[in-house]
Amino acid sequence: MARPSSRRRFLESSVALTAATSCTAKAATTPGACFHDCPDGCAWTVTSQAGKLVKIDAARNHPFTRGQLCPRMDHYLADIVNSPNRLLHPLRRTGAKGEAKFEKVSWDTALDAVASKLQQIIQESGPTAILPYSFAGTEGVVHQHALSTRFFSRLGATRLDRNICGDAGNEGVKATLGASTGVLPADVVHSRFILIWGANPALTAPHSWHFIQEARRQGARVVTIDPQFTASAKESDWHLQPLPGTDAALALGLMHVIIAENLHDADYVQKHTLGFDKLKQRLAEFPPARTAAITGLKQQDIETLARQYAKPGASTIRVLVGMEHHANGAMAYRAISCLPALTGAWRHRGGGLLYMAWELCQLNYDAVTLPKLENPKTRSVNMVQLGQALTSKTLNPAIRSLIVYNSNPATIAPNQNLVLDGLRRKDLFTVVLDQFLTDTARYADFVFPAATQVELLDLIPSWGQNYIAINLPAAAPVGESVPNSEFFRRLARKMNLTEPYLFETDEQILRAALNTQHPYLKGITYERLAAEGWAPLNIPDPWLPFANGAFQTPSGKCEFYSESWAKKGLDPLPAHVPIKSTEGPSYPLRFLSSKSATQFLNSSHAGVPRAAEAQGRPFIQMHPADAKSRNIADGDPIRLFNPRGSLLAPVQLNEKILPGVVAISHGWWASRMPGKSSANALTRDGLTDLGGGGDFLDTFVEAEREPVRPIEA
Repeated sequence: MARPSSRRRFLESSVALTAATSCTAKAATTPGACFHDCPDGCAWTVTSQAGKLVKIDAARNHPFTRGQLCPRMDHYLADIVNSPNRLLHPLRRTGAKGEAKFEKVSWDTALDAVASKLQQIIQESGPTAILPYSFAGTEGVVHQHALSTRFFSRLGATRLDRNICGDAGNEGVKATLGASTGVLPADVVHSRFILIWGANPALTAPHSWHFIQEARRQGARVVTIDPQFTASAKESDWHLQPLPGTDAALALGLMHVIIAENLHDADYVQKHTLGFDKLKQRLAEFPPARTAAITGLKQQDIETLARQYAKPGASTIRVLVGMEHHANGAMAYRAISCLPALTGAWRHRGGGLLYMAWELCQLNYDAVTLPKLENPKTRSVNMVQLGQALTSKTLNPAIRSLIVYNSNPATIAPNQNLVLDGLRRKDLFTVVLDQFLTDTARYADFVFPAATQVELLDLIPSWGQNYIAINLPAAAPVGESVPNSEFFRRLARKMNLTEPYLFETDEQILRAALNTQHPYLKGITYERLAAEGWAPLNIPDPWLPFANGAFQTPSGKCEFYSESWAKKGLDPLPAHVPIKSTEGPSYPLRFLSSKSATQFLNSSHAGVPRAAEAQGRPFIQMHPADAKSRNIADGDPIRLFNPRGSLLAPVQLNEKILPGVVAISHGWWASRMPGKSSANALTRDGLTDLGGGGDFLDTFVEAEREPVRPIEA
């Protein structure tokens, strides 16, 4: 077995960065940070002793992490780093695609075969016959998209639109505010009223949830708007359940009441908003009675909510990314983001819209990805529609090679069966870089072992709060695994590419990212982060971004009326666009697949035996009335189905789910499910109104009772 040529260099670098790899009896601690696609961005320290990793502790002095990791990461060393199922060597497929039959080969053998095949494809069909597929398997600056982006830009491969999450909501919020960063999570403690809208921060952003709980202890009222009874709804003072996809209508109805009852901040509206009179004309279409008919809520509840929200003082609307996954997703965020300006909530600390914070961390991303290398005329494929791209009869040239890293599209991509049809193609050359044999890796021609977070160097910004952290390697990669960056260096070398930018070290890339003149990053250097582990961004205190207007829109005001949208031929005012079924009347049930698993994050950790056991069996949630009409009893095995596929699981009857709605937790691997299908076997792969996101929460299904085999271990 050939040993990786860069292993000694990596070890030397690791020793230079931290004493954690030295084989001494003295314990050493190494700063690091969680890599997951999560708004919390936790900082941690890794303790090693005698050359072995002993434990991971959340950073106790970090104002956001506050000494606590989430249930997904408490067992990270045992579950992931030291897992007996971890991939340690390159693998070559020996069986049919999907059978998961492989043989161990050397790095040289595997890379020679991959490089030769890619060169053949480029020569015969051109570089656009190659498609990379990745997303946020790591949020690290270096290993999410640095050398990989440079490599595929250099080849001229088909570009991947990575819009599955976040972009639709951002488009809507930016049309109104010009930026997606509003209230900071820690400032919610100053709020008197907190409206959690289409989000479940108690589960998906547990560290920011602490601040909501603190505000509630101080007297704030917490209200959750969500079609499902979530963990956040359970801990709220009031839960309202609108029909899925009617959020914009509800926002418009609330604004109607606020203006009709003269509850708006007329002074703030006059000074800092644009299009108020035109907005009033639109709101005339959404009186409480009509809003109630659209949303399924009681008229009295809509009026009460509007009055409570509009009271003077700091009111916060908390949104995350879940609500955007409708065909009208961008418009929903646009409508909701009008509310804080209407009431003048932005005047107060902790008042406004709490969404993202990624714009605060103005790293030098151009130095990381080198966007000038990319040809903007090169065709692109939206990651939401991977199945369509892989099975297209008209795409020219056809996708002949798929290279997957930082993702598991067989699980996370919608229209799962179409994706699997593509992965089964005998003429599709698939390469996967991962830590485990995921459902996607089962279809690969070659699988390469990836390093874990404690074995690499990276820089971890946050899209949900205002801190940045470094991740220093606490140990060398186990077996023959390598970080993403090293994989692409080796592949570039095998393909006889010589450009220096393809071979920069991780430290060089990290330092380049920090080489920025933005005041929020002043004084945050590589040396400081290596010594301290993390640093707060240098933002103004108190943080009141729109207290005096200064919105980042073309007009500098909160734009109820968007001239830029009008020029694009879009409705310039917030609007409600009804969701239309593409499945037909034979499929009357709305199907929701949400992040409700406590042990998984998307599909990460779903393949870990301990996590799966702790999570328990997946259940389909259904209202008793829907079950009764279908002769289904609690605990029965049932089948959900539509033209795209079917899903088998036991049913759990629940009066807290809306009639006409069924739901299941997202993230289960199909290979671990009865029937070998997970939630995305049913979901739509259409796109949102703006931003190129996925409309998978607009899926419709039918249900019937059916025997189910036990879930395999």
